[in-house]
Amino acid sequence: MISPQCCFKYVFSGILGLSLILIQSSSPAQTVKKEKEFLKNQAVSLTSSGHEQLALDRADEALKTWQESTKIYRQLNDQEGITESLINQNLAFQALGLHKEACNILLEALKLNTNLGLCDTTLQKPALAENEQLTTLVGKQKPTSVNLLGLNNLGEVLRILGKLNESQTVLQETLTLANLVSSSKISGIYLSLGNIEQTIYQQLQDKYSWIEEPLFREQIANIIPQKAQKSLLYYQILENIPNISKSAKLQAQLNHLTLLISFEKWLIHQPNQANLHQKVNQQIRVLVNKIDENSSAFLELSPEPSIHARLNLANNLSQIPDEQLKSVAIRYTKLALQMARTINSTRWLSYSFGTLGKLSTQTEQKQAYFSKALELAESIQASDIAYQWQQQLGQIYEKQGQTELATKNYNAAITNMTQVRDSLLSTNGDLQFSFQEEMEPTYRNYMRLLLSAPNPDLKKVIQINEGLQIARLENFLRCGKLDLVALNQLQNLNSAPTVIHIIDLGDSIEVIAQSTDGSLHHHSINSKLVRFQIDHLLAALQNENFSEIGESSITTSSQGIYEKLIAPIKKYLPTSGTLVFTLDKSFQSIPMALLYDGKHYLIERYSIAETLGSKIRQPRVLHENQMIALIAGLSKLSPSSTDPNAPKNMDNLLSSKQEIKNVEKQTKSSVALLDNKFTLKKFKEELTQNNFPIVHITTHGQFSSDPLKTVLVAYDKLINIRDFDSLIRGKTENSQDAIELLVLSACETAKGNKQSAMGIAGMAAQAGARSTVATLWRVEADSTALLMQEFYKGLNNGLPKAEALRQAQLSLLSNPKYKKAYYWGGFLLVGSWL
Repeated sequence: MISPQCCFKYVFSGILGLSLILIQSSSPAQTVKKEKEFLKNQAVSLTSSGHEQLALDRADEALKTWQESTKIYRQLNDQEGITESLINQNLAFQALGLHKEACNILLEALKLNTNLGLCDTTLQKPALAENEQLTTLVGKQKPTSVNLLGLNNLGEVLRILGKLNESQTVLQETLTLANLVSSSKISGIYLSLGNIEQTIYQQLQDKYSWIEEPLFREQIANIIPQKAQKSLLYYQILENIPNISKSAKLQAQLNHLTLLISFEKWLIHQPNQANLHQKVNQQIRVLVNKIDENSSAFLELSPEPSIHARLNLANNLSQIPDEQLKSVAIRYTKLALQMARTINSTRWLSYSFGTLGKLSTQTEQKQAYFSKALELAESIQASDIAYQWQQQLGQIYEKQGQTELATKNYNAAITNMTQVRDSLLSTNGDLQFSFQEEMEPTYRNYMRLLLSAPNPDLKKVIQINEGLQIARLENFLRCGKLDLVALNQLQNLNSAPTVIHIIDLGDSIEVIAQSTDGSLHHHSINSKLVRFQIDHLLAALQNENFSEIGESSITTSSQGIYEKLIAPIKKYLPTSGTLVFTLDKSFQSIPMALLYDGKHYLIERYSIAETLGSKIRQPRVLHENQMIALIAGLSKLSPSSTDPNAPKNMDNLLSSKQEIKNVEKQTKSSVALLDNKFTLKKFKEELTQNNFPIVHITTHGQFSSDPLKTVLVAYDKLINIRDFDSLIRGKTENSQDAIELLVLSACETAKGNKQSAMGIAGMAAQAGARSTVATLWRVEADSTALLMQEFYKGLNNGLPKAEALRQAQLSLLSNPKYKKAYYWGGFLLVGSWL
């Protein structure tokens, strides 16, 4: 069957051929003029057709149409036409979710192809000089209507790609250009600037909910209202522009409302902001009335934006506890549904039915709406929509006791969410896909449901927890897929370790032990019975005066945790050997070596390793010929210690010199970078130009659940977790240059944060290291130097890494001077235990 597009192309070719025959009798000048007129009209017609196709949710067709119009404008050498048609192509790319492509086509349209890497989402925050260069390049643009439109689109696309600094630079300069000619494009620029501030505000809110460090939360809590107010100001300026179109004003009001509702929900939990909360609440009511009174503005929008705007309003209204507003939301949703039927858009029909499901109060009706919405989403393989309705149906079926249907929907939701998330992360790690709100609850609900069965499928629970922990880590890193292998898929191991999974499901703590023979054993405990001991032990470990806390205070809490979680599965554990732990968020900053059975610490019986969601790089033994190390460290404070993200209360690390000498003696060959030689540039040169199976860093550092605050202190600059990715990039799993062992001594986890050990896992993952040894708290320097000496001795004697670390820890435990857990308990091995 010949597609309509093909027919159109053939008809167009025929008309063109016929036209050329008819004008052959004309003079050459007339012929050229008529050809140009014909082609110009054709390009204009194609441009118009593309906009019609885009309005009807046919972005792929619109893209092809505008590509054809671009070809004609190029043939005519019509520069303004070329620019305009390339900007149109960007609209189609955006509608298709191809934002990098949209960015690149805009650079082409505006002739802004530079070496700044504007569309490259893997690059770090731009330097001041690069921002100034971008400002200059944008400022040189002629303030024509087409150029201003292109620059506004570029600012929006950069925002969506997470390039917020670059987006602000482009838009601020575009606003300056627009003001020079009193352009009508000013309203769109203000809208985009408001959207940037709202994105920054939302990222801060996400950080606030994710990061537990009290000082950091206090700092963010002060910034959030400022960013909210700044975004609101842009929207208010836009709404008050004289003679602004109804549609532009409506877009500003809807974004304004989204921000106000989000801000109001955050203010509820801020007791010291009671007056501001009341004020924002009143502003919401006033704004909702304004939007509803001017509902004719929705009719000014083309069909697809009109549907989106109505559903946007309905979803916002659904978050306000007011029955009258809920009925308004239902009315707008039904209007959106009618329009979706009119333009026959399956995507918008699915969104409309799903929104009705959210608004419905009757379970039967909710189920019917969500089922219809899911059927429509699946008919066009729209995983980005389907997972939302599968989550909802999973919860409904679970409440109804329909376990099989609930399981099916949760499983499908996770599959689709993973697909969507992977796509977003590959485009931009900072895209707003709320992991905590959208993904994590579904994973945990699914595991809870599986474990409620009389004979739970423990393998499936492990698999789901694996997916959750890896997704949490990838979300933390804002990276693509990590190249890791599940423990049950490891090959060529002489003996399998015992694996213990500890899963926090809120009301319960689930422990699953996987014995060396592969058998699985499950134990569940009410979390209330162990939560106090967890919090008490963590508070002690992160106390500034931990070294002075009595040992009995530590053993009391660690024994309570042992008795509740480990003792019930003790009969399934070997009497000695290796234990590999997969720990959920609330346990990740507690070293399992410290668990106490009343007579012995766990480290006295077992060597211990932790994994990234029970996935690691394929374990390999560190051979004698691989004892080649890059050693870097600081013995004194350096210029980088004044960086705002540097750890607080740093002091000189005089023992670093001795530690470096000890490591040099224990390795076959080494390169040492001490103090002013340990610069970011020199460190990178050594890493990239030479093969070092061992990288040992003895410097101040901090691990946090905030990637930007997970840092190592080099002499001239901080090395954050994203720097590590760029330093190590290219060292793959099969590369001979891969890091076998990364040692990070003298570091600590951020205070008051149960999840700060996520930073250790993140640093290990970004380094691509097979095994990582790190410290959970700032350990006394002399004892660390001694422990490291014993650790490398063990490696030289052929001990597996976990056993070498265990023997080193036991050497301190048996030393009266260093017997306290403060000296030996904070060392952690992540990854391969061999």
